[in-house]
Amino acid sequence: MKLDILAIGAHPDDVEMSCGATLAKEISRGKKVGILDLTRGELGTRGTPEIREKEAAAAAEILGVEVRENLQLDDGFFNDDKDSQLAVIEIIRKYQPEIILANAVDDRHIDHGRAAELVRNACFLSGLRKIETVLDGNDQKPWRPKQLYHYIQWKELTPDIVFDVSGFMEVKMKAVMAYKSQFYDKNSKEPETPISSKNATDSLRYRNQNLGRLIGTEAGEGFTKSRILAVSSVFDLI
Repeated sequence: MKLDILAIGAHPDDVEMSCGATLAKEISRGKKVGILDLTRGELGTRGTPEIREKEAAAAAEILGVEVRENLQLDDGFFNDDKDSQLAVIEIIRKYQPEIILANAVDDRHIDHGRAAELVRNACFLSGLRKIETVLDGNDQKPWRPKQLYHYIQWKELTPDIVFDVSGFMEVKMKAVMAYKSQFYDKNSKEPETPISSKNATDSLRYRNQNLGRLIGTEAGEGFTKSRILAVSSVFDLI
C-alpha cells in the first residue's frame, strides 16, 4: 500500500495531539494516510502499554487512517543508531509516502527531539540504493519522501508553515480523547501528569485557534521544515 502521508510519533498520542486535524483534513480530501508509533509509551505514568495500544487503534479509526504500526523501540532509551534507522527505513520503503510528519525538533520530552532526528536521518538514508533492506523476503526499493515536516508539541516553537485545519478540530479532539488513560478525567485516580490536566486538554484547542488567528482562519496546526520549500507560483501561497 502506497501512502500519501506517513505521520510518525515517538509515542502513541503524539500524532493525534500535534497534527490530528491536518491528517483528518487530508483524509477527507481522499489522501491515504498512515501512522507509525516508534514506541509503545511503556514508561508513561498513566495506563499501560496494552491500554494505549487499544486507545491508539480507536484513535486511528476515528481519524480514518489506512494503517497504524508500532516499531516497539524502547521508550525513553531508543537512539538514532543504525538499527533504529533501518527499522524506520523499512517502513518508509514499505509505504513510500510522499510526505512525512514527525516529532518536534525541540521539546520538553527527550524522546521527541531524538525521534525528530532519527526520522530526519532515516528519510535521507532511505533514498540511498546501497542501503539494502528486505521485507517479507523481498528486496525493498530506495524511497525518499518529497518533504518532511516537524509538528509542534509542548514548546511554543515558531512555525515555518501553518496548515488551515478549520472544521477539523472536533475530529482531532475526539481522536485525542480516545486516549482516556492519558488525558483529563475528573474521576481518574491516576497520578497527575503534564498532559492530564484540563488546561492541557483545553490548550490543544486554544493553541490551534491562535495559529488560525495568525493566518486568518478558524484553526491551524503549525510545523517547522527540514528543507527549503519550493512552489511553482507565488499564487500557491495564501
